[in-house]
Amino acid sequence: MADSGLTLIESFGVSRETIGKLKIYEQILRKWQPKMNLVSNQTLDDIWFRHFADSLQLLKYSGKGQNWLDIGSGAGFPGLPIAIHLGEVKFGKVHLVERDNRKCAFLREVARETGASAEIHHGDIKDVMSSLSGVDIVTSRAVGRLQILLEWTQSVYEGGGIGLFLRGQDIDEELTLHPISSRFSLRFFDSVTLSSGRIVSVRRAHGSSENKS
Repeated sequence: MADSGLTLIESFGVSRETIGKLKIYEQILRKWQPKMNLVSNQTLDDIWFRHFADSLQLLKYSGKGQNWLDIGSGAGFPGLPIAIHLGEVKFGKVHLVERDNRKCAFLREVARETGASAEIHHGDIKDVMSSLSGVDIVTSRAVGRLQILLEWTQSVYEGGGIGLFLRGQDIDEELTLHPISSRFSLRFFDSVTLSSGRIVSVRRAHGSSENKS
């Protein structure tokens, strides 16, 4: 366990119980990693900083949102550490969407063994969105173009929800090449785990509506 990662997570105000559940998560990930390559091997020994803390930093920007939707969950970041925390505080739930059936099996094992407040959905986000309602917060980490993610989940923002997206240093270039509709209002925050990383917070632009372009 990286001391810097644990210290950072403790600063987020999570419980000892949540930290204990994250240790179980780490054990399961290490068991599955050789056959699934769930995360980069270079980051495996720094999982507490590069993955757990990276995910949990989003709690700072979540407000009173309870119903989370995590797109392209993969190894579970950022949605599953958040779901583990929610399971301990008995507040809210995370829907994790993943197209790879084997990764869904991994996510289900972690959720089961940690008591995470999570529901795993195997499928495409466009199909899953049609069966969900009341989503307050959408998350993803470096999955697809932000422009496309916002279009797929636009009903969340029209309903007053927010997006919290972990992006890399190329986000400025991406937004130049693929501008975001004026229906959305974006704010940027520095990541506390990656010097070049950004957190993009998305809301409906003031005065916009579903019928505006």
